[in-house]
Amino acid sequence: MRVVLHIDVNNAFLSWTALELLENGSKYDIRNSFAVIGGDEKSRHGIVLAKSMKAKKLGIKTADTISSARKKCNALSVYPPDYKYYQKKSTELFQLLSEYTPDIEIASIDECYLEFTNIAWVYKDPLEFSKMIQKRILDELGFTVNIGIANNKLCAKMASDFEKPYKIHTLYDNEVQTKMWPLPIGDLFGIGKKSVIKLNKLGIKTIGDLAHFDSKKLYPYFKNQSTRIIEMAHGIDNSIVNSGDIIPKGIGNEMTLLHDVTSIVEVKKYLLELSELVGRRLRNQKKYAKVVCVVIKDSFFKRKSHQRKLNNPTSSSKEIYENAVEIFNEFWDLKPIRLIGIRLDNLVDINYHQVSIFDTEKNEVSEKLDYVLDEINKKYGKNMIKSAGLKETKKRGLKQ
Repeated sequence: MRVVLHIDVNNAFLSWTALELLENGSKYDIRNSFAVIGGDEKSRHGIVLAKSMKAKKLGIKTADTISSARKKCNALSVYPPDYKYYQKKSTELFQLLSEYTPDIEIASIDECYLEFTNIAWVYKDPLEFSKMIQKRILDELGFTVNIGIANNKLCAKMASDFEKPYKIHTLYDNEVQTKMWPLPIGDLFGIGKKSVIKLNKLGIKTIGDLAHFDSKKLYPYFKNQSTRIIEMAHGIDNSIVNSGDIIPKGIGNEMTLLHDVTSIVEVKKYLLELSELVGRRLRNQKKYAKVVCVVIKDSFFKRKSHQRKLNNPTSSSKEIYENAVEIFNEFWDLKPIRLIGIRLDNLVDINYHQVSIFDTEKNEVSEKLDYVLDEINKKYGKNMIKSAGLKETKKRGLKQ
């Protein structure tokens, strides 16, 4: 079954301004004060773009004028927006997410959709995956996100808005009736204020009311959109996650392990899965990697990595795996591992070889085979078939 995530930065502009101030030597976090992000107050056209939780509790709202906001809070601090810094933090977020999958649709500077379906065979549970993503964003980037989990984009978006901040919510198809139908009609994503007024006049107060309303009676007011908005009330949405032309500088995937791992055999199993995943993503982009990097985090959450520059760029999962194992053996200090990952960097468009003609032919055959297997797996399902080289690796002691 399809699973989509909607990832939304909590109070993005205020959070990112807070981080910028802290980076520049500020001694306190404005997220814990009476603060807003707003335009030029002197021009009398300045409005509130974002507000802290303390400011919100005093009734300050987004789009209030700065002058009206000050009347609600004498101690209010106003900070100008820094869109260049916001773009920097946004890019960091999307690059971090792109380490797990290229199937990401950027909806705005602070939110996106992620197609989990295509990586479910690696990360299994979308809830555990979301917890790991949430924590990594907070630990590495310094801000929090809400995540909605559902079977389509519409419901994922709805779920991420249920309760904030730093929450994860689900809205699967079988939860629409209990979680979504009781909500006010204005909470349905895509329904504007003018539409709410029309719907209220028809006696439609909740999303459930709309779900059970006769489309023929709705038609005079919404024309060809009538059927669509009733489908939305039922949580129906078939739109795809459109990743466009977003291509990260590098390709990587990490796995948070369910328990401390000390066995090299078990480590190799995870390296094998990761090699297949990053290799497939690399070939999808028709790229070759010149650098393979292995990342680990020990049971004390200390993160370390080690990388190797290859003599020849590769897109072969088998070659990535073999190098990853050698790299891991070079720097692992035998401490228990809680996270492991592989990252490919220095991506190039052309594959060249500086070895004998026999090795060149062998590498080319391996890479061509990978492309064929990718097409089979794409058509019939992930992991339907693997290369013989990787199968042989498993026969030598690795269990899936």
